[in-house]
Amino acid sequence: MHLIVPFASTLSPRRRVAAAQALPHLGRLVAAWAEVRRDSADEGTLSPPHERALARAIGLAAPDGCLPWAARQAAAEGVAIGTQAWGQLTPVHWRVGSDGVHLADPDALGLADTESRLLFDAVRPVFEREGYTLAWAAALRWYAAHDALQGLACASLDRVIGRNIGAWLPRQPEARPLRRLQSEVQMLLHAHPLNEAREAAGALPVNSLWISGCGAAQAEPAHDARLDDRLRGAALRDDAAAWRQAWQSLDADAIAPLLAAADRGHAVRLTLCGERSAVELAPRPRRWWQRIADTVAPSRASASALLESL
Repeated sequence: MHLIVPFASTLSPRRRVAAAQALPHLGRLVAAWAEVRRDSADEGTLSPPHERALARAIGLAAPDGCLPWAARQAAAEGVAIGTQAWGQLTPVHWRVGSDGVHLADPDALGLADTESRLLFDAVRPVFEREGYTLAWAAALRWYAAHDALQGLACASLDRVIGRNIGAWLPRQPEARPLRRLQSEVQMLLHAHPLNEAREAAGALPVNSLWISGCGAAQAEPAHDARLDDRLRGAALRDDAAAWRQAWQSLDADAIAPLLAAADRGHAVRLTLCGERSAVELAPRPRRWWQRIADTVAPSRASASALLESL
């Protein structure tokens, strides 16, 4: 089994130094296992480390920002994707302020399926006039297919939530038609009665769409990779207390069983991902007295240093 953990460390000063506290199983694991791979870049990549790590684990290959997550997820949700390139369209709220335009967490919209379908039906003709095929899968997951989406580099939502969108908008020449469509959609959404009703009720309006995960589906070889994203929500909200609690839950519910599986001789791996890097760890042979020492006094400093390096 290969466990991949996004947001194991982040750049937020509120959380960076606290992750390894009260995580006994992670401490033991870091002390006993070896680093077998490190993927390092800066925090400006369109595809964050956890997406790159998952892609490598399941056999996907594409340039930065071009991993075809939309086609993969759409197929899993029953969309007939064929051989076309697909992108995920996420209904979002752009918050305009004196310091720029920021993308609110889509989960904060509380968008109901019925509301989402109303907006989807309003937006669909705009895209279909340009030759796109649209499919609705869930309140926050719409899909669009068009040849122009193949090779279109887009920033992951996990890069943009809570941040100024200026640095993340696709600006390559081939994205211009899509930007024009987005502007048309924004005007349509601004005047939509549903948004007027949401604002009257104190809810955030849906005033734009974010596109990501563009490309055609790729074949996946058999794999045992599993992504545990329980740290994601608290990290994106910058909720330090909730993030620490989620880490403690992950340490007990996911890291401990991974250690137990390794002790039984199973082939297991752990990839810890931050905003810049991903580190893959695997068991190394240990003598019996070393295993006992690791259990009694795990090296928390080593775990802390590893998370700081992400």
